[in-house]
Amino acid sequence: MAPPVENGVNGAVDSSTTNGVNGSHKRPIYIAGCSGGVYDRKRAIHDMAKNEPHVDVITGDWMSECNMTLRGSDKRDKLAKKQLSAVGAAYEPYFLEEIDPAIPWLAKNNTKVCVNAGASDVEGLANEVKKLIAKHGVDLKVGFVDGDDCTDAALELYHKGENFPNLPAGKNIQDWGHEPICAQCYLGGTGIAACFAGGADIVVCGRVADASVTVGAAMWWHSWTRENNIQEVASALMVGHVIECSTYATGGYYSGFKDLGVNDTDMGYPIAAIEHNGEAVFTMEKGKHGLVNIATIASQLLYEIQGVYYYNSDVTAQIENVKLEQVGENAVRMSGVQGLPAPPTTKVGITAKGGYQAEFHFYLTGLDIEEKAKMVERQTLAAMGEHAKKFSCLKFQICGTVPQDPQSQDEATVDMRIFAQTKDPDLLSAGAMVDSDRGSFARFCIENLLQGYPGSTMAPDMRCAMGRPYFEYWVSLMPQTFVKETAHLPDGTVVDIPAPGVTKEYDFNQPSYDTRGPVDLSSFGPTTRAPLGYVVMGRSGDKSSNANLGLFVRHQDEFDWLRSLLSVEKLRELLGKDDKGKNIDRCEMPNIYAVHFLLRDHLDRGFNATSGYDSLGKNLCEYIRCRYVDIPNRFLERGRI
Repeated sequence: MAPPVENGVNGAVDSSTTNGVNGSHKRPIYIAGCSGGVYDRKRAIHDMAKNEPHVDVITGDWMSECNMTLRGSDKRDKLAKKQLSAVGAAYEPYFLEEIDPAIPWLAKNNTKVCVNAGASDVEGLANEVKKLIAKHGVDLKVGFVDGDDCTDAALELYHKGENFPNLPAGKNIQDWGHEPICAQCYLGGTGIAACFAGGADIVVCGRVADASVTVGAAMWWHSWTRENNIQEVASALMVGHVIECSTYATGGYYSGFKDLGVNDTDMGYPIAAIEHNGEAVFTMEKGKHGLVNIATIASQLLYEIQGVYYYNSDVTAQIENVKLEQVGENAVRMSGVQGLPAPPTTKVGITAKGGYQAEFHFYLTGLDIEEKAKMVERQTLAAMGEHAKKFSCLKFQICGTVPQDPQSQDEATVDMRIFAQTKDPDLLSAGAMVDSDRGSFARFCIENLLQGYPGSTMAPDMRCAMGRPYFEYWVSLMPQTFVKETAHLPDGTVVDIPAPGVTKEYDFNQPSYDTRGPVDLSSFGPTTRAPLGYVVMGRSGDKSSNANLGLFVRHQDEFDWLRSLLSVEKLRELLGKDDKGKNIDRCEMPNIYAVHFLLRDHLDRGFNATSGYDSLGKNLCEYIRCRYVDIPNRFLERGRI
């Protein structure tokens, strides 16, 4: 990546001018996204701090529904047992491994850091970071933001009868069937901006929204407030959304991954130059694999959204008319985001202990797969007898199909999975496995082996057949006025962050519509029956049990075809047996040639408790892209994706 020059190809202004903190709004802030989850690559923060000295702030996202439930539940258990000294495990320790070698370079290049790795013990993480700084003998200041643990407020409202309607399904929490134990709400960037303004070099947070680390850095740099700079903050929010998943914006999880060839083993992390008006140019770490083009940025823009409104505690972004422009090699400008006030509520995730789950696998080979699977199911249910009623979830699933005339035994083999959940731990215990009188899930599955289907073969590793705890997760909204957010400055000052003073009520449901002015599909000329993904790219993801699906094309005429083809009814046809019959919302983003769907309550409760293979909704897009439709020949002649 070339250094920024005034009116250069990357559209940013000269980096030598003063920044907003010092009273000028000429220079953009350069923000890098260096972690998209707990297990992102360890090198990211160190390499960015060392090799990209023009970057002002390195950000990272460490939170997910998985570790929110795990860390939150762990903290509440230890508090209940008065094991306060043990609560330190409730932050994400992997962050310490990643930032440790970067600390000398952060000090040398005056690069700041903001992450949400604090999970359920953000103060504990801040103290550990201070120890690392002392070890390296440098002068860096640490601040932290808390208030996301809203368990007390949420439980008080719950016991008073608050409905907490579930966002995917609209059901009330009283119908959930589980008892809440902890709750975490999503915070914005205002507290982060306060920490930076108070002299912090490193800011650690708990459950701030994924994009809020970018929003907070930009608010500090450009001296924005959420009341006076709604447009700018909304634009920065979508910039944060693009870089929050690190290399998802630079070629990771990209439908056009074949464009990378073999250069896919060390993708560069994204860098966003956010200007004084909130617009931004995306580039990437120099000398690394990957791509920054309209398609990679559009892919991430469409990831895990719910429609044209993107909500945050600070602001709302309306993205129907978002624009992307290639302004140089590995450089894309984003504009066209509309800023609106924040909602008076914020998203809250409420955790309950669901029980225990296990799974058992058989391998089925060759002919008559369906009949063999039915035999397994009959025999297993017969072995369970009355015990079958003790399972809250019991599914028999087949993954894969056998092709005609397979050329190897592996090609002719599919996986049969028996998935079970129960509140009775003994039913999934190892002890019950060897005690035939007690009975256990594993024993019920295995004891039919010698009277089983032809070739009856089980997976040799039995550990997954033993029970492990799982969590249920309820996603809802709560008033921001119940949130007690605080920013803890390096000098010990604690700043209260009030709820936003300017808010707007929004409908519970996003706008949904089939295309306006559809084009007669026959007008596109002769067609060939082929997979949709030959000409259509996309991305999908999850938010609790909702699945989102964004599909886009590369040319205007292809978009006219795509939007006319892909109605909600057509999507249901493409889903086939996977159509749950639940509500599906649809909208369009014409400037990026995209059609977006929100499949409500599609994923069986979401990542923590799901019985499905696609636990994060990420494979939904690739399933739809492989489905056959009639594609105009003139599109196919442009080359297959």
